[in-house]
Amino acid sequence: MLRFFKRCSQGRRAWLLMAITALALELTALYFQHVMLLQPCVMCIYERCALFGILGASLLGAIAPKTPLRYAAILLWIYSAWEGVKLAWNHTMLILHPSPFNTCDFFVSFPSWLPLDKWMPAVFHASGDCSVSQWKFLTLEMPQWLVGIFAAYLVVAAIVLLSQAVRSRP
Repeated sequence: MLRFFKRCSQGRRAWLLMAITALALELTALYFQHVMLLQPCVMCIYERCALFGILGASLLGAIAPKTPLRYAAILLWIYSAWEGVKLAWNHTMLILHPSPFNTCDFFVSFPSWLPLDKWMPAVFHASGDCSVSQWKFLTLEMPQWLVGIFAAYLVVAAIVLLSQAVRSRP
């Protein structure tokens, strides 16, 4: 099994498949925001950034999958998925256990050298409240779905990282 994952990580198809899944999730988020008129909160925007990190990692891995650049892509993938799990979990706790003492920020805080909310407000501007439930599917809130999605990305990333230690057959 690990040889299979190593072979996949050394080809472009798997990296591009991951890019397609991340892009589909980003487009779904934009559909919810601009068509269904759901208001993204600060945590939603940060989760969106973690997903963009996974998208970036997949494109980085697709550039040169047989070079050491693949390891940088795997590390970025793991970091982004881990941050996504943490953000989605915290967001889930804010929705399931609302408290006036435990809230999210009113505005996103990007570094001054990367003001994404100013450059692309249609994608990165937060206008919603983190503790308000706006959407459910099969009894799960959107952040609960994101916990599962980011956890799946993280598990697969960990398997791919472990597979890099397996020697390839000649």
